Amino acid sequence: MGKVTVCVAVVCGVAVTAAAAVVIHRKMKKSGKWVKAMEIVKEFEESCRTPISKLKQVADAMTVEMHAGLASEGGSKLKMLITYVDSLPTGDEKGLFYALDLGGTNFRVLRVLLGGKDGGILKQQFKEVSIPPNKMTGSSAALFDYIAAELAKFVAQEEDDFKSTSGRPRELGFTFSFPVMQTSIASGTLLRWTKGFSIDETVGQDVVAELTKALERQGLEMRVSALVNDTVGTLAGGKYANNDVVVAVILGTGSNAAYVERAQAIPKWHGLLPKSGEMIYEKVISGMYLGEIFRRVLCRMAKEAFFGDIDPPKLKEPFILGTPVMSAMHHDTSPDLKVVANNLKDILEISNTSLKMRKVIVQLCDIVATRGARLSAAGLLGILKKMGRDTIKEGEKQKTVIAMDGGLYEHYEEYRNSLENCLKELLGEEVFKTIKIEHSNDGSGIGAALLNASHSQYLEDES
Repeated sequence: MGKVTVCVAVVCGVAVTAAAAVVIHRKMKKSGKWVKAMEIVKEFEESCRTPISKLKQVADAMTVEMHAGLASEGGSKLKMLITYVDSLPTGDEKGLFYALDLGGTNFRVLRVLLGGKDGGILKQQFKEVSIPPNKMTGSSAALFDYIAAELAKFVAQEEDDFKSTSGRPRELGFTFSFPVMQTSIASGTLLRWTKGFSIDETVGQDVVAELTKALERQGLEMRVSALVNDTVGTLAGGKYANNDVVVAVILGTGSNAAYVERAQAIPKWHGLLPKSGEMIYEKVISGMYLGEIFRRVLCRMAKEAFFGDIDPPKLKEPFILGTPVMSAMHHDTSPDLKVVANNLKDILEISNTSLKMRKVIVQLCDIVATRGARLSAAGLLGILKKMGRDTIKEGEKQKTVIAMDGGLYEHYEEYRNSLENCLKELLGEEVFKTIKIEHSNDGSGIGAALLNASHSQYLEDES
């Protein structure tokens, strides 16, 4: 019996030793992976560095390209698009004005009642309408007839306090957020459809003319006075609220900017100089694929450090991690980073993540967002340099207001703060004091109505 006991004890002793060896091996393996994870983070952080000296080079290069883009079509890597908007709202506009905002699978129709000087926007109403899939791929007439019919219904519901007593035809501001070659304030040729639309016969046609014909078929007497996009609309809306607004920026999935340029500074402009001596230019900056950049680095980290041979299949899907998801994880303030854990589980089907791993994921969000925000600040500096508003002129009381809109700027607080702090670094404290960034809502809707008002053919009659 004693021998058996000793034998068992010895066997157990060997088993314990083997288990300990396995645990030690696993810890070493895990430690090695963690070292690799930290190496990837450090390498990524280094590649995303945006020192002020580099950002100033970006701004300078952008200003040079802006000059080239104003000189000739195709003369620059940047698109400097003529908007044909030569007068922004002043606040003196008075009367009833409509807007149509077509930017995707839904469109909106709006009406605003403007009260003139000191009156502002007295009243506004809008209606949102879904576009049936068959209208997005059918004929041009079918699409615009559907839009015109809904607009006619909206006009028919006009309440007494909106009705115009002037007896003149109603006017419409038309926001059309598709690639267009604009040829005047109220005309533009469709270059191609996007966002699920595919109607070949409309490509190469004037979209204002297509809408006008549809309005006529509905028996609706309404003139399109302005064709605009959301960036220019944001500039108009901002200017209406604050006369010091001279730049508008949309920071969303895509990023555009529009600013006021002197007409004499546009060599490629061959028409008559506008009475105002100014022209609005839309500056296309770049797409903001923050969530996708984050997914790609996470994909590498998952394969080389976190999960080894177990490669989460969902993580391989492009754009599965949208920027709103990244923002939610970045802003997670819970002690155990529960928001991060839930998003990883619900979207990527990755469970049982450690707090240590979740902290690294928040760090990656910060690296990506900070890089994007600082590059956007450099782009903004480029525009301010082009306008001569990056310095203070002696003896002048300069004030520059930038109207900002877009989900990225509005909802991603860390991104917004990083952008504004970086702009302050780039400009210096003294100049930054002359710059104000204001959040401007609904440029694509209200802005179109306001541009309708500022380009009304009856504007002189009101005055």
